[in-house]
Amino acid sequence: MSAALEKFCGSIFWNDSYLARPDADLPVCFQQTVLVWVPLGFFWILAPWQLLPMCKSKAKRSSVTKLFIIKQVLAALLVLTAVAELALAFVDDAEQGGVPAVLYTNPSLYIATWIMVLLIHDTRRFCLRRDSGVLFCFWALSLLCGILPFQSLVRKALQEPISDLPRFILFFISYGLQLLLFFVSGFSDIAPETKEIGKKNPEVTASFLSSITFEWYSSMVFKGYRKPLEIEDVWELKDKDKTKALYAAFEKNMKTVMQKARAELEKRKRKKRRREGDVDYGNSMSKAQSQDILVLEEKQPKKKKKKKGDEDSGLPKDYPRGWLLKALGKTFKQNLLLAVAFKVVHDALVFVSPQLLKLLIAFVSDEDAFAWQGYLYAILLFLTALVQSLCLQQHFSLCFQLGINVRASLIAAIYKKSLTMSGATRKESTVGETVNLMSADAQRFMDAANFIHQLWSCPLQIILSIVFLWGELGPSVLAGIATMVLLIPINAFLIAKAKTIQERNMKNKDERMKIMTEMLNGIKILKLFAWEPSFEKRVIDIRARELKNLVNFGYLQSVSVFVFTCAPFLVSLASFAVYVLVDENNILDAQKAFTSISLFNVLRFPMAMLPMVISSLVQTNVSTGRLERYLSGGDLDTSAIHHNPIAGTAVHFSEATFAWEQDGNPAIRDVTLDITPGSLVAVVGPVGSGKSSLVSAMLGEMENIKGHINIQGSLAYVPQQAWIQNATLKDNIIFGSELDEARYQQVIKACALLPDLELLPAGDQTEIGEKGINLSGGQKQRVSLARAVYSDADIYILDDPLSAVDAHVGKYLFQHVLGPKGLLQKKTRILVTHSISFLPEVDNVVVLAGGTVSEHGSYSTLLANKGAFSQFLNLYGNQEEDVSEENTAAVALAGDEEEADEDVDPCLEERSDDAVTMTLRREASIQRRKLSRSLSKKSTSSQKKAQEEPPKKLKGQKLIEKETVETGRVKFSMYVRYLRAVGWCLSFWTVMGYVGQYVAYVGTNLWLSDWTDDSVRYQNETYPTHLRDLRIGVFGALGVSQAIFLLFATMLSVRGSVQASRIMHQQLLSNILRAPMSFFDTTPIGRIVNRFAKDIFTVDETIPTSFRSWLSCFMAIISTLIVICLATPFFAIVIVPLSIFYYFVLRFYISTSRQLRRLDSVTRSPIYSHFGETVSGLSVIRAYGHQERFLKHNEIIMDINQKSVYSWIISNRWLAIRLEFVGSLVVFFSALLAVIAKGTLEGGIVGLSVSSALNVTQTLNWLVRTSSELETNIVAVERVHEYMIVKNEAPWVTKTRPPRGWPSRGEIQFVDYKVRYRPELDLVLQGITCTIGSTEKVGVVGRTGAGKSSLTNCLFRVLEAAGGKIIIDDVDIATIGLHDLRKNLTIIPQDPVLFTGTLRMNLDPFDQYSDEEVWKALELAHLKTYVQGLPEGLLHLVSEGGENLSVGQRQLVCLARALLRKAKILILDEATAAVDLETDNLIQTTIRSEFADCTVLTIAHRLHTIMDSNRVMVLHAGQIVEFDSPEELLTKQGVFSAMAKDAGITAAESTAL
Repeated sequence: MSAALEKFCGSIFWNDSYLARPDADLPVCFQQTVLVWVPLGFFWILAPWQLLPMCKSKAKRSSVTKLFIIKQVLAALLVLTAVAELALAFVDDAEQGGVPAVLYTNPSLYIATWIMVLLIHDTRRFCLRRDSGVLFCFWALSLLCGILPFQSLVRKALQEPISDLPRFILFFISYGLQLLLFFVSGFSDIAPETKEIGKKNPEVTASFLSSITFEWYSSMVFKGYRKPLEIEDVWELKDKDKTKALYAAFEKNMKTVMQKARAELEKRKRKKRRREGDVDYGNSMSKAQSQDILVLEEKQPKKKKKKKGDEDSGLPKDYPRGWLLKALGKTFKQNLLLAVAFKVVHDALVFVSPQLLKLLIAFVSDEDAFAWQGYLYAILLFLTALVQSLCLQQHFSLCFQLGINVRASLIAAIYKKSLTMSGATRKESTVGETVNLMSADAQRFMDAANFIHQLWSCPLQIILSIVFLWGELGPSVLAGIATMVLLIPINAFLIAKAKTIQERNMKNKDERMKIMTEMLNGIKILKLFAWEPSFEKRVIDIRARELKNLVNFGYLQSVSVFVFTCAPFLVSLASFAVYVLVDENNILDAQKAFTSISLFNVLRFPMAMLPMVISSLVQTNVSTGRLERYLSGGDLDTSAIHHNPIAGTAVHFSEATFAWEQDGNPAIRDVTLDITPGSLVAVVGPVGSGKSSLVSAMLGEMENIKGHINIQGSLAYVPQQAWIQNATLKDNIIFGSELDEARYQQVIKACALLPDLELLPAGDQTEIGEKGINLSGGQKQRVSLARAVYSDADIYILDDPLSAVDAHVGKYLFQHVLGPKGLLQKKTRILVTHSISFLPEVDNVVVLAGGTVSEHGSYSTLLANKGAFSQFLNLYGNQEEDVSEENTAAVALAGDEEEADEDVDPCLEERSDDAVTMTLRREASIQRRKLSRSLSKKSTSSQKKAQEEPPKKLKGQKLIEKETVETGRVKFSMYVRYLRAVGWCLSFWTVMGYVGQYVAYVGTNLWLSDWTDDSVRYQNETYPTHLRDLRIGVFGALGVSQAIFLLFATMLSVRGSVQASRIMHQQLLSNILRAPMSFFDTTPIGRIVNRFAKDIFTVDETIPTSFRSWLSCFMAIISTLIVICLATPFFAIVIVPLSIFYYFVLRFYISTSRQLRRLDSVTRSPIYSHFGETVSGLSVIRAYGHQERFLKHNEIIMDINQKSVYSWIISNRWLAIRLEFVGSLVVFFSALLAVIAKGTLEGGIVGLSVSSALNVTQTLNWLVRTSSELETNIVAVERVHEYMIVKNEAPWVTKTRPPRGWPSRGEIQFVDYKVRYRPELDLVLQGITCTIGSTEKVGVVGRTGAGKSSLTNCLFRVLEAAGGKIIIDDVDIATIGLHDLRKNLTIIPQDPVLFTGTLRMNLDPFDQYSDEEVWKALELAHLKTYVQGLPEGLLHLVSEGGENLSVGQRQLVCLARALLRKAKILILDEATAAVDLETDNLIQTTIRSEFADCTVLTIAHRLHTIMDSNRVMVLHAGQIVEFDSPEELLTKQGVFSAMAKDAGITAAESTAL
């Protein structure tokens, strides 16, 4: 070989002596052949593929840019240099003759290559990214190989005059041009026409260099640093990453794979049948065939056509298995293969570093080594680190992209499936479970995809490490590995133990949250009864249990951290000790020790990762099963719904028999019906007769058993339970159709929505909450109806739409929308109804009974038939009459407009239905009607204005304040506050513990480096055994002390963090309980609960861990830098610029990353809520045929979330590349300085410094991670603190205590008493003065909002006075503590609130009374017999909110509470509805007898209850207008007598009472 080459070059090809000297060099022939052909070979293997776009592209070229011209000019110049060189060869040949062949071949090769480069440059103009990666790599390689001839030519020129000047000049020109081309190709070449695309997503136009270093992302990082990022700032996704494209590919693969899986399933089933001896082979046809046959056979009742067989066996149904992973694998094949390639390169390079380290140590220890070797090793270390980090980041970037793309495809698949799912499949999983598939299972796939490659890479790394270690230490390496393997079960045991503690704690947490939620929901009762201390104690008890578990968990954690820290050190101790002890001649030298240590470090990661990856895959496996079952479920079979044009019928049922499930009982049987176009058909029948099933059958939601339904034209559907989307009111009505303003206004008017629009804060632009939470039932129903009317379909299916609205509204809707004169008079309407009053006006009545049509015809014929229908009428008719009589007056008054008495004013406390308010309301509605007439004329013009000018806020209109979201950096004071809660002493000692650990760590390493230097000291002597034992002993001792320091520090930090948790929770709880009522009125309960749940959880568990890992990362980096500085003091100079660079990268990154995380969570919730909404409104979406629109919407919101996650992923890679570059520089400088200071250093210390440096890269990465995590989590402290400083109400107990037994008489005096709810609002009571005598019974009446309820709030000081005072038995109530006041008054509240716990606890939370007293109270409250009948008696557990008692019983429990307290003053806030007349009577009689010697204030809504009181106080607009005995008031013609007249009470009656 070499002989041929020598002939070819005409000089020596290789000779070792060239290298064995200080000024080593390579032979010229080697330079001319190998160094030239390697880059060219690389180029010619890959370059031809680069020309493909030219051949297949239809696209036109993008235009020429300056950069393109520069590249082409440089390449053309290169062609010229090559031509010149070839010409030179010819000239030389002519002159001298015998020119070696190489001088002809190389220039010719170069000419071809440079021409190819010109072509490639041109071809790239067809692509978006105009820069070629292959070319970039080729330039880099060519320059690297060119360095050697470059330096050798320079050296020759310096030593002697240049022999071959022209070639010398040409080489340098060509090298310079290549250098320029390399430089130029680093820039992104963006054509003017692709600028816009580049703005939306710079990634597509970024150059190769910019892509591998993620430089294109920098502008986003700077933007994020300057201001918090909004979702608009985040770049768009590439088209191939958009949900639509991903799902299209996935669906194609899914279909093919699923077919195979279904065939497998059929095989499984056949086998099973054979086993069971079933001779039913009829199913062996393929599914499609069998379906066609079934359709032909006019749908006989089918036996298990569905793949869900085995229903009878009672086992969970079988489903096609094992197809999901195949489908995903096929879809993302390219990504997986690329990632594998990068990972393989990275894993190989990981093992190159320890070998280079070994060579470097050998070089330092060897006196005679040549300097160039050292520099070569240093440069190689740097290059491997660099390439390694580039590959790893590309690999991770691919993995994370795979993760989000898998998630997107799965979510899209689940969403699409949910739209086509059959009823049977839908029954199998609740809405919650389906949303879970999307949130938990798809997420799990995402997490698994990130680490999927560790499955093969971990074992590979482990095997390679062991192989190399064996080479170093021989069999004694097994000792180290055994230690590692032993540690795995210990860790597993600790984790299992920790898990049980966690589960126990979850229970405590749930219990605590349950009580908290209840307390906050019933906070008013707690305040009125002064029960806060009792409940506070309950919470604190649970919290104490929780914290005890937390301490145990923390200790376990610190033990496992201890084990994990000991691991690397124990492993090296075991290996080295065994190695030294096994054989006298084995001497530990620096090469062995530090190479092994760096290999052990490599080994740690895969060892730790593998169990995690496996457990994550096990979880993913469960998810796979769930997703496979869901996605392979049956689809809706609408083959029984035909759409053939038949003249004269709109809907035609022919022997239709439908069931809810395939083998279930038919819900409707043999229905044959004809519905003529344009008619109004009412469907009636008793409950459960199949009315709704008939509707569902028409919509195709049911399983067809036989017969069919023919429907002509489009459908609109109004379900029984209105389905409202979380969008504006207008969007809910328009529902994706075109906006036609005139028709829209007409629909709104007809559906009686105008008055509601005036009440809503932003008219029809009001955002409706999830499930229509801010609309009343009637409003929802009307919106649902309006949506149908607006959709302008041919056939209207209305499933009892009038049940949720009031009777007169129902009449109005019937007249204006449904009836013969309504908006829909020309359409076909099928109306399911319970309301009989409309039947005379319909064209046709269909009577259903037991799923069949019992009779149908017009109203009059059916009445004459005296069949089931007329009986039905007699049954319901009487009840309806009463109702309609009452309402006719109302309707007459209201004329043709609807009064919105659903929700006159949602913010008032009660709704009352006595006569006064009815009349007042009517007047208001007539006023409002005049207004709305004028408004509806203006509304179109005013809407446009409204959009232009911002809405003006009325004072007090906004009840709930928006929650503050922290942006920007977290204040330093938060860290201080947290540490103060931990305790300064504990904090200090924790930090000292960590310092101690790292001092010991540095000590261990220095000792090791000293130990390894023994091999040089005792080079040819025997190694003394006592010294050997000393070395091992001290090494062990230092290592153990390092672990003990760490254990000490973590134990302390656990103590401290639990203490902080205790303090913070305690302060938060006590402060929230002492907050005034107004705080709870203006803060949503969810927000407070969130503080107690999520934020306290963060303070409990996340912050301590973050703090600990941050500290140890920080210390690790400092100790590494110290070690390097000890070895080579000059390194300190390098630290400064590196740390400045590091700091800036960190600051920039953290602000961007934090904001992107926020955006991710903000954009993720709409996906789930939209999905939940879709699932609950499926029938509506399908009926209107809007599946496509919803799919599109899902894709849009998915993409928004995808782009923020993608951006976050790239930001992590951006950071990692830059930090790893810092790490590579640290390695490079530590090696370089070691080479420079060669003479003065021992091998040991060099090994130590470089192996530490190799480890630093990962730690640098971690430091950033933990810093940003800590910063994200410390926000919780801020949020908790925000509620710790809420202003409190007055103190519970003050220095002035009321006398014992106060109030003994029960006299109440109001002296010019004024009060308002919140400082910015008007007065509610405007100066009340009156005296209520001892044992007097006073009734308080007045219309809604007159201030009746405010009166009770004032007596209990829930509201503090704005002026004046209240005096009870000569004590001004404002001077005593709240509890002293509240414990001595009794109230029977309006809504009976009970808490979870025993019945006894609900009556007497402080255990102040004996059991006899409690039973006595129950007896008086008529509950004794009921409670005695319960198995647990007084210890009967009341469920949440008292759900397991009837409303009446709850009211009686509240009465028993009052009886038990037996205070001198009783306030009875009468329940508006809820109570049946019987209970009401019981309560009234008990109060009359038992509270005869007390002062009783009754706040009444029904006048009957207060006619026997001593005096009646009539309130109006916060003032007393009348105050006298009821008899007097009735004779006076005042407000009271007017109210009484409306209630049907006359003077005569009252005296009878």
